[in-house]
Amino acid sequence: MSEPSPLASAPAKFSAEIVSGPLLRSVLRLAIPASLGMITEVLLNITDFFWIGHLGPAAQNAITASMIVVWTAHSVMSLITIGLTALVARAVGSRVIDSARSLLWQGVYLAIGVGVGAALAGYLLAPAIMRFMSVDQPTFDYAVPYLRIFFLSGVFFALIEGGYAALRASGNTRHPAVIAVIIVVVNMILDPLLIFGIGPLPRLEVAGAALATALAIFVGAIAVAVSLARGGLGYAIGRAVRIRWQQIGEIVRISFPITVLQLSFVAVYWFLIRIVQEFGTSAGAAMGIGNRMESISYLLATGIGMAAATIVGQNLGAGKPDRAARGAWVATGLGVGVTVIISVVFLAVPESLARVFSADPEVVNIAVDYLVILGLSQMTMAIEIILGEAFSGSGDTVPPAAVTVPGSILRIPLAYWLCFDMELGINGVWWSLTITTGLKAIVLAIWFRANRWQRFAVKPVGGSGD
Repeated sequence: MSEPSPLASAPAKFSAEIVSGPLLRSVLRLAIPASLGMITEVLLNITDFFWIGHLGPAAQNAITASMIVVWTAHSVMSLITIGLTALVARAVGSRVIDSARSLLWQGVYLAIGVGVGAALAGYLLAPAIMRFMSVDQPTFDYAVPYLRIFFLSGVFFALIEGGYAALRASGNTRHPAVIAVIIVVVNMILDPLLIFGIGPLPRLEVAGAALATALAIFVGAIAVAVSLARGGLGYAIGRAVRIRWQQIGEIVRISFPITVLQLSFVAVYWFLIRIVQEFGTSAGAAMGIGNRMESISYLLATGIGMAAATIVGQNLGAGKPDRAARGAWVATGLGVGVTVIISVVFLAVPESLARVFSADPEVVNIAVDYLVILGLSQMTMAIEIILGEAFSGSGDTVPPAAVTVPGSILRIPLAYWLCFDMELGINGVWWSLTITTGLKAIVLAIWFRANRWQRFAVKPVGGSGD
């Protein structure tokens, strides 16, 4: 395998300002489209939950219980996205465009494999998963078809995530945002039609929401392919190259610690949802409401974190570690500022937010407590997410995994202790989330400030050469 030659004459058109322009402007240029794109995911989830709310608490609880399975699928996709982002950003920052191009194709092959595996596993295991969650029969009857239909779109979902990673790593956060809007619009149009059977369409109820999402994801995968083919990366993707196991192995090696981190995070939620189910269907529905509102902060911070990952990766590739560090801290400050505003809203008008999704008094009361308690941790959640993404952009993915995995696992015994020994009831779950988020943010900030990630090296990767 021949070594790639630097293509100084063909840099990605998006990267010049990232390694030389004003940092705040660079962060904003990357973060605003990325965050808007992530917010569209909130709109997609909120749209489903809003319409399904008309079917009652059991239907909403089915979406809450299914939510953790969908999160698991997202976590598995990080096996593609984290390493691909770090390696493509480093290659673009170093102006080694043939490596970036070859890595894109390896990401496509990896996405197909991961997507097929996730689709098969999710479809077959859906009933067993819902039994593990200890949901009641009405919730089970809604949730299993929802999950099975969602997982049929697994390959397209994986290809979208891989395409997004390559585009963002190359400095293009605008196209993923536009594609995400397309997905949401398609889903918003199809949701009421398929859920309630408007016109000649059959009434599918919760399964209709899943089918609407699956069709929207299919449209999104086509849009990603068009973006890549028409120069969305800032450089031509070229013809397909053969599978290069060294590059796929390097993508997986970098991604693996974060994938473990993500899977541990969602595994903890599997047990937390079981605790929530002990407090009844209304508690599950309320958790779904609170989680969807909190996801606004989560996804905004994730969008800003993606900007941090791109800035860190490209500046390390350009030999500017100090600028990489400053960019990460600028992004973190931006994330804290945004989530302060969201915290104020959660604390000021929690009941108004809850009533958008449910008229059930018990559901609303539980959701209000969720929003108030989690409102205290939105800023620390932003710090945890953005610095974790910054670590990932450098390729040094061990620190965020070393902090987040034990910090997330701690939530299970802490929730049991607060709920039952301290007799806080369901609020013990919400407090376990707020407390552990703060602890993880503090440790990650100290570790990132030590700057050891600046010396982390990624293995050389071969170019296309085909």
